[in-house]
Amino acid sequence: MTNFDKEFEEIVNNLHGKKKLLLHSCCAPCSSSVLERLKDNFDVTVFYYNPNIAPFSEFERRLKEQIKLLEKLKISYIIGEYKHEDFLNAIKGFESYPEGSLRCRHCYYFRMKELARLAKDRSFDYFTTTLSVSPHKNAQWINEIGKELEKEFDVKFLTSDFKKKNGYLRSLQLSQEYGLYRQEYCGCMPRKKGDNEASSN
Repeated sequence: MTNFDKEFEEIVNNLHGKKKLLLHSCCAPCSSSVLERLKDNFDVTVFYYNPNIAPFSEFERRLKEQIKLLEKLKISYIIGEYKHEDFLNAIKGFESYPEGSLRCRHCYYFRMKELARLAKDRSFDYFTTTLSVSPHKNAQWINEIGKELEKEFDVKFLTSDFKKKNGYLRSLQLSQEYGLYRQEYCGCMPRKKGDNEASSN
């Protein structure tokens, strides 16, 4: 098994000056400890892009918490468009698969591809995601996808496994410290009638 945290440290130790990093964030709690770890070596901009979240009211609640944290930390951010239908198309055929299955891999790819595209368009030095801070997310898949997108978009992917070095535990501590709302599910819940009523806004 690849030690992605070791690769992360090797990249950081060989940096010359702060690099511009576009960080995909799934939510405020997960981004808290990741930002703490990145802030000394990168000029971070957070990209909140999560059309997988349903219902839309939950997406809005998490976005509000994300903005609250980023403004407190004085971190710049970009809000991605919410089009839940795009997510549903990305996981078509895998809708009934459980969390941790190939449905998740398709979801990672869907969000990270938009991240890489934006990083390329806006001339960032690196891109990466907070997803690996969760013990429920597959760091192997996340990093494989990142390396694939690095080649496709010609922008560097920052290898990582942010749950290492007690990253997840630290996110719990910081969430309490900042008074952040912690959701009870990832976001990719089976959609019910009416869940996506505001998705075009």
